[in-house]
Amino acid sequence: MGDLLLRGGSIIDGTGKPGYAADVAITGGRISGIFPPGERFGGEELDVAGLAVSPGFIDMHAHSDLAVLADGKHVAKVAQGITLEVVGQDGLGYAPVNDEVMVATREQIAGWNGNPDLDYSWRSIADYLAEVDKGAAVNVAVLVPHGTARMMVMGTESRAATADELDKIRDIVSQGLRDGAMGMSTGLTYTPGMYASDAELVHALAAVKEIGGYYCPHHRNYGVNVVEGYRACLGIASRADVPLHLAHCHVNFPQNKGRSVEVLAAIDEAMAAGVDVTLDSYPYLAGATYLAALLPSWVHEGGKGAMGRRLEDPAVRKRILREIEVEGSDGHHGVPMDWTTIVIASTQHHGNAWAVGKNVLEMAAEQRASAGDAFLDLLMADDFGAGCLVQVGNEENVQAVMRHRAHTVGTDGILVGDRPHPRGWGTFPRFLGHYVRELGVMSLEEAVLHATSRPARRLGLADRGTVKVGNWADLVVFDADEVGSRATYDNPKVLPDGIHHVFVNGEAVIRQGTRTSAKPGRAIRRGQK
Repeated sequence: MGDLLLRGGSIIDGTGKPGYAADVAITGGRISGIFPPGERFGGEELDVAGLAVSPGFIDMHAHSDLAVLADGKHVAKVAQGITLEVVGQDGLGYAPVNDEVMVATREQIAGWNGNPDLDYSWRSIADYLAEVDKGAAVNVAVLVPHGTARMMVMGTESRAATADELDKIRDIVSQGLRDGAMGMSTGLTYTPGMYASDAELVHALAAVKEIGGYYCPHHRNYGVNVVEGYRACLGIASRADVPLHLAHCHVNFPQNKGRSVEVLAAIDEAMAAGVDVTLDSYPYLAGATYLAALLPSWVHEGGKGAMGRRLEDPAVRKRILREIEVEGSDGHHGVPMDWTTIVIASTQHHGNAWAVGKNVLEMAAEQRASAGDAFLDLLMADDFGAGCLVQVGNEENVQAVMRHRAHTVGTDGILVGDRPHPRGWGTFPRFLGHYVRELGVMSLEEAVLHATSRPARRLGLADRGTVKVGNWADLVVFDADEVGSRATYDNPKVLPDGIHHVFVNGEAVIRQGTRTSAKPGRAIRRGQK
């Protein structure tokens, strides 16, 4: 007797092998049987004839750290078929923290996560994962954010860490890993990770080498030095002797058109030399971040108060804008700014909502100001909380990265604001619908592997990521002929087509295309069965 039988579907099992007709039984949260079509069954049956049954999709790069706690429905993600998210990305997160760092982090990345009504009482990775275990829409894994660890030890100071500070940072990473984190992330264009040397990162990664997990960098340059930036990540992983997962592996900006060939060649070279590499990307051309990230790195030192004082000083403003507009600041990857590519996606103060949906040049025209001044003024008016889209992608690079043998899928989804990036609602359906079915970039079976078993292997999860007896029943039932995203840049918060049912740990979170009330998700800890 099983809890439920999915009857009549085509199994796309996550291994890359051709799909096959079979019925799937779910008992006690796990896959209890895979039977030839039509066998007799004693429990509830769900007719999935004509639909694909695959493992649940794994979002390898999520910014749902707070959303999974604050939003029980979390429909933006579950409606895509996502059953597991990896948070703590880009070197910035909400655990591990102390009281001071929690306040600073909530201010710094409000443009990613907002500030929902939570008690924020957790401090360690263990505490955070315990909050997830109280009930969530999806399963959640977390990385130790290096930048947050650094902030706990030395604030936002722009300097090298001392020997004692290096050890303290490493010890914080070690404890996070022992608490169940999957690895360590960095944000090397964000404060304070941007101030860390490669040697500091290798020192911190000694914890990963000792305890287990992987290194997940947002690296130093996606612009003028994009190939060098990726090579540096590969070198750090090699020196530290740890597995590497390259976050949002994109090759952006007009000057890098076609240069994915060079980036992928560097990755192949490292893999041939023995570096264990995976990567993720999302199927869109625009990126997204918090607006203040575009400032030169030196502007961030000392935190928000110091930043505000700098922006109020006419001479300092002039220096900032020269770096951004003429020289190319490190906050914009060394590329001189084209203000038409920066679109305001969100503001934290309602009085600034007039700017949402406008690029900076359009915003400036309304204010009868220069684009640079309009940018700086909005930062100050919104208390550095605004978010933005960055429209600098290259289609051929997106497709080349997507085809790579190390590729997985990550939404990099920012769910807050009036007009956030549509990737938060549409990544996996767009990958399957536009790139797989319409463009034929790869087969459906290969695409499902990218979204399921490959990321599960990176996370060390032997019992997730494939449709196999004994595995947890994280499953998606979708129409391969209809699946696709309806989310757009103008109207991003729209649910996809073609996702009929989604199961997390054997419980339906989407049934007949509708969100149920179930919250069966739990924390996924490194090494946990």
